[in-house]
Amino acid sequence: MTDARYAEPTWSLDREVVLSRVFDAPRELVYRAWIDPEHIQRWFGPKGFNCTTHAIDMRVGGMWRFDMLAPDGTLYPNRMTFLQMKAPELLVFDHGSDSDDDPNKFRVTITFDAQSNGKTVVTLRQLHPSKARRTAAIAFGAVEIGNTTMDKLEAHLQALSR
Repeated sequence: MTDARYAEPTWSLDREVVLSRVFDAPRELVYRAWIDPEHIQRWFGPKGFNCTTHAIDMRVGGMWRFDMLAPDGTLYPNRMTFLQMKAPELLVFDHGSDSDDDPNKFRVTITFDAQSNGKTVVTLRQLHPSKARRTAAIAFGAVEIGNTTMDKLEAHLQALSR
């Protein structure tokens, strides 16, 4: 099922948040850290948050239902629905609250680009349903939260290479 809000002609920079990071790890490992349930549950989420998985099915059409518990005790129910997986270069999913009809869910497209030095450039693009939702996400801390999540991924990858 294609969500009309995300059709190609409507991809708009005023609805987008982009994060990029270079990881000192091979592309296959970085990609696996995103799609392997044993990996992603260990590192995903902002600094200080804990994740509790309710269900995880990492395949196209599958979903990951989980709660993020903030340091202040706030519980954030989450759901990712996986739309595309092209190992080891592309991952696309919708991310929002754990609700069938979340009007604020956003599309995430992640590319994994191998570098000749064995490093990997990860570019994460969030496409929000409206400019107002993008503005709200940025005000909530989407960039900072995303960067601390990338920090946790980096630490996870470093631990794997020891």
